[in-house]
Amino acid sequence: MVEPIRVLAINPGSTSTKIGVFDDEKPILVETLRHDPDEIAKFNDLFDQYPFRKQVILDTLDKEGMNLTRLDAVVARGGLLRPIPGGTYAVSQPMLNDLRSGEYGVHASNLGAIIAHEIATQLNIPAFIVDPVVVDEMQPLAKISGMPAIERRSIFHALNQKAVARRIAKQNGTSYEQVNYIVAHMGGGITVGAHAKGRVIDVNNGLHGDGPFSPERAGSIPVGDLVSLCFSGKYFAGEIMRMVVGRGGLMGYLGTTDAREVEERIQRGDEKAKRIYEAMAYQVAKEIGACAAVLEGKVDGIILTGGLAYGKSFTQMIQERVEWIAPVHLVPGENELQALVEGALRVVRGEEAAKSYPPVAEKVGVTHGGKY
Repeated sequence: MVEPIRVLAINPGSTSTKIGVFDDEKPILVETLRHDPDEIAKFNDLFDQYPFRKQVILDTLDKEGMNLTRLDAVVARGGLLRPIPGGTYAVSQPMLNDLRSGEYGVHASNLGAIIAHEIATQLNIPAFIVDPVVVDEMQPLAKISGMPAIERRSIFHALNQKAVARRIAKQNGTSYEQVNYIVAHMGGGITVGAHAKGRVIDVNNGLHGDGPFSPERAGSIPVGDLVSLCFSGKYFAGEIMRMVVGRGGLMGYLGTTDAREVEERIQRGDEKAKRIYEAMAYQVAKEIGACAAVLEGKVDGIILTGGLAYGKSFTQMIQERVEWIAPVHLVPGENELQALVEGALRVVRGEEAAKSYPPVAEKVGVTHGGKY
């Protein structure tokens, strides 16, 4: 009997680290390791934390009786790197250098590859990252904003979007590289991507004001009115940014980011909550329609995923507006550890080759204005 491939997955957050040990696709240990904010505050900068976080992971695995020598690979959530095509990347020294330097941004996820590399090196096994948020496969036309000083950027839920697209394609007896899907990840932020034969050729920037509004983000808003607000003298720059990210969307209108609370308010007859909730679904549907135009109407399926996809009334409002385009598939939640492991398994099994970081120029293509 062939032993299953055992993979350790690591996903660092600001005050916690999620870990999972999987035998093939089956989880045998999943833990969220909470870090005391006072303990984290003792470190001068983010990268001073990694020995501490690594030791917490190792102690937990030891406590749970996990034999590290049984591991075949370690995979981590990718951090803020230079824009790269999607896929599974072998952790390399240039990647570690970029993560440590913070040249492309500093975030707790930057620690993932560093910790994975150290554990894997001691065990003489490979370390990977999979589909970080900096995945950039946008076609050149999609990057043009209308203002030469600003280029549209690819910042989205790449890991979950690509994982669910692969999953639905497999269920339908085909492969991700053979289909066109529109994937709407709906959580604290909402991103809607046009997936064409394995590449996300257009997607809204779900962080800094683009696309549908969400539980905590304003999405696309009238630019002229925003400019007037910025120079009204009433607000500082930080206050405006918080209206865009953090206190926009449901939070701005209804004072909550909890969709379940909004649905309860609607059931109690709150007309304002109903109107705002419907507007959020309306904007998601409108973005899906825009992606259908990007794909020239050749759409094999629409996937609704993320935490908001648990809401039956919310997804129904979207479905009613878009199901004429293509069949709609519901994949609620986001299992990031599972998605990381699936990416590592594809490489370990030889189904695809691990990509190198940084990619050579001709492979980056779209990022530098080339054409796939």
